[in-house]
Amino acid sequence: MMRTTEGNNNPLVMNSNVSQPVAGTPFSVGQGFNALSFRHHAFQSGFDPLIMVDHYHMHAPTFGAHPHAGLSAVTLLFEDSQGKFHNTDSLGNDFDMLPGDLYWLKSGASAVHDERPREGGTAHGLQMFVNIPNAQKNDAPETMHVKASDMPVITKDSARVRVVLGEYLHLQSAVSPSVPMTILDGKLLESGRFGYHAKAQSNSWIYAVSGALTIHINGAEIALAKGESITLEANEHTLDAEFLNAQGEPTQFAVVSATPLNETFVQQGPLVAANDKAMKEVIARLSK
Repeated sequence: MMRTTEGNNNPLVMNSNVSQPVAGTPFSVGQGFNALSFRHHAFQSGFDPLIMVDHYHMHAPTFGAHPHAGLSAVTLLFEDSQGKFHNTDSLGNDFDMLPGDLYWLKSGASAVHDERPREGGTAHGLQMFVNIPNAQKNDAPETMHVKASDMPVITKDSARVRVVLGEYLHLQSAVSPSVPMTILDGKLLESGRFGYHAKAQSNSWIYAVSGALTIHINGAEIALAKGESITLEANEHTLDAEFLNAQGEPTQFAVVSATPLNETFVQQGPLVAANDKAMKEVIARLSK
C-alpha cells in the first residue's frame, strides 16, 4: 500500500502516475546466487522498457554460457562488490568488470554470454533485461563496457550520485547502444537529500537498494523500505521529486529512466520476441 502524508486518495499522487510500492520477490539459484526480483507484470505501468530487474549477490559461477535474443542484458555492479567479475560473450569479449562498472549486451538476433565472479569475489548489483524495439530485434548484437572511473558523479547535500549511463543535469555518461536510458546509483548519508527530475515522456523505476528512502512528490510523501520500488509513468510533463534519507543510516537508491516503447512482446526466459510466431522462429534458429 502506498504510504503518503495525505492518504491513498491524494489526487496529487494519483495524477502524477505514481505506482504503488512493489517489493522484490526473493529467489536463489544454486548456492551462489541470491536476488530480489522485479518483473514487468508486477507493475500496471511505468516499467517499460524494462522487462526484468534482479537485485542480486553472486559469489560463485551460476548460469554458465547462455543465449539471449530480442533484448538487452545489462549488468550494473555496485561499488561494494568485491574482486573481479569475469565477462565473456560470443562477440569475442573476454574481460573483467570491476566494482561500479556497467556492461550492456544488445543481443539483437542472438548472442551468448557468461558472467561469473573470480575466485573469492562477490558481485553485488542489478541485472536488467531491457526490451529493444521490435524493428531492432533481428539486428546484429552489440556490446558496451562502461568503467566506473568514466561515470560522472554528483556530490551535494550529503548525497553522492553516480550517472552510470545517459545524461542527467547536463552531466553526460556513456550512451546505450539501444534504447536511450539514464541510470543513477545514489547514496544518501544521514539527513542527505537529492532532487530528482523525471523527463517528460519518460518512465522511471525507483528502487531502495538499502536503508529507507522517503520520496516527496507533488505534495505527498512516499516511503520505500529496503527492497521496494515504485514507477513513475511517462506523461507530457516533467516531474520533480525529492529523495530523503528516512532513518539516519546510509541509504542507497537506483533510478532507471527511459522513454517507453509501448510495444507488445512475448518472453521465454532470456529470449524476447514481438509475438508467438517470432518466438518460434527465434527458438528454431537457436536450436540449429
